[in-house]
Amino acid sequence: MCKKIFVLLFFGFSLVQAQVPTIKIAKLKYGGGGDWYANKSSLPNLISFCNKNLNTNIFSEEDIVEAGSVEIFQYPFVHLTGHGNLLFTDQEALNLRKYLISGGFLHVDDNYGLKKFLEREMKKVFPELSFVELPFSHPIYHQKYDFNKGLPKIHEHDNKPPQGFGLIYEGRLVCFFSYECDLGNGWEDQSVYGDPESVRLQALKMGANIITYAFTSSR
Repeated sequence: MCKKIFVLLFFGFSLVQAQVPTIKIAKLKYGGGGDWYANKSSLPNLISFCNKNLNTNIFSEEDIVEAGSVEIFQYPFVHLTGHGNLLFTDQEALNLRKYLISGGFLHVDDNYGLKKFLEREMKKVFPELSFVELPFSHPIYHQKYDFNKGLPKIHEHDNKPPQGFGLIYEGRLVCFFSYECDLGNGWEDQSVYGDPESVRLQALKMGANIITYAFTSSR
């Protein structure tokens, strides 16, 4: 499925308040032993926020998809998170590359300790590319909500500022990596971490920006 179709799905259906949701997003299941399943309530809460505040019409629960599956092409937005090792087979890397250059979008949220594994594995997907830090002026920070200083800080890791990195293929951001930020923790039910609602709201707003960008950015 190409990016053009993804955009048509978003504008043609998901902005209409229909009885039946018309689009789904997915969490990426990966090998290597890392906890790909972390933050169980995060995506449902982000979906609910987007449906309420952006008038999207996304299914209330995320699907689970693997990098090497043909099903991945059904989703305009795929989310990856975790703390530990991440491993793609050669077939998975090739399929993920096809998905991303065909118009798909991957958001990676570092729950902690994911960076070195992600950089290694994404080199299998795009040997010619490296992650670059996105400037605060990048459109992903200025969709419905403005984040003039980039990513919000949700949870502390190593006393570093949050950073947003991207893989850019032929001028298009195909993978956004939120680092030292922990957006997914901010999307979780308030009872999980006890974060103030103001902090959770910042996380949800930034997540909504990422969803909007993924659905509407041009090729």
